[in-house]
Amino acid sequence: MRAFSYVKAGSPAEAVSQYRPGAAYLGGGTNLVDLMRLGVAAPDHVVDVTGAVDGSISEGDDGELRVGAGVRNSDLANHPVVRERYPMLARAVLNGASGQIRNMATVGGNLLQRTRCPYFQDVTMPCNKRQPGSGCQAAEPGAETGNMAILGHSPFCVATHPSDMAVALTALGARVRVAGPDGGRLVEMPGLHRLPDGRPDLDTVLTPGELITEVELPPPPRGRSTYRKVRERASFAFALVSLAAALDIGKDGRVRDCRLALGGVAHAPWRAHAAERAALSLPASRETFARAADEELRNARPLPGTEYKATLARNLIVSVLEELSQ
Repeated sequence: MRAFSYVKAGSPAEAVSQYRPGAAYLGGGTNLVDLMRLGVAAPDHVVDVTGAVDGSISEGDDGELRVGAGVRNSDLANHPVVRERYPMLARAVLNGASGQIRNMATVGGNLLQRTRCPYFQDVTMPCNKRQPGSGCQAAEPGAETGNMAILGHSPFCVATHPSDMAVALTALGARVRVAGPDGGRLVEMPGLHRLPDGRPDLDTVLTPGELITEVELPPPPRGRSTYRKVRERASFAFALVSLAAALDIGKDGRVRDCRLALGGVAHAPWRAHAAERAALSLPASRETFARAADEELRNARPLPGTEYKATLARNLIVSVLEELSQ
């Protein structure tokens, strides 16, 4: 591991003032420290923000829920308001990693965690995300592509985003509050995370030195919601495909509101706008849900070895929406 300097900030303003090119913010460390050990990340200066950002959850007068970026994942998942009003989010967090890691990981850090693509984590392999312009080993013939993207990828990167929490927050339309050298701002979700295009090294729209300080959740959607994750083993595994879904059905049996976000299929949490639009105002039936899923996956571009993901995503959308419609 490369030598680095370390400072512990006491406030967001102090953290931002301590940031410099080549630095990194440290929250729970469950992703950054691993990447530093692998040699993937090599900051020369680390700014510890665990005491700088809010670690509490509070309800606003407007029906919103405000979650500090320093809140531990376990505390978020077990918070009574989150469990009652945002069950989709609670389930997503509980599906992520092990209990020990959830006890350490923070909300802000979870949103900024980097891909688990094996070629990104192997410094002997070319990777445009790690070293821009070096190439994408995962896009080469014969590469291990079983858990790569099927939507929104580019010739420069086919990796997927690993966060479960971010998928639920994307479906809920959360807003992320950040502080930075030029002041504070709000970033919508979806909108925080980027698709790779020609710059896969840029995971988010945050600029150097910007720090996530809070996540704002709007009032929960009407109807029922849930999160389902399909993975290779029962625990401590990243999603092959996951789905955050909320469904509201009117008295006439037609879809009044539908919110869907997929994980494990793209470089960013994937808000399934096409499927949402396709289901709106139609009878809440298996046929409607199947047509909606087909509409969303019409532009899927599976790589060799990822064809199963398109089928899996379709079945997941249909199954989960059927469950919510009961």
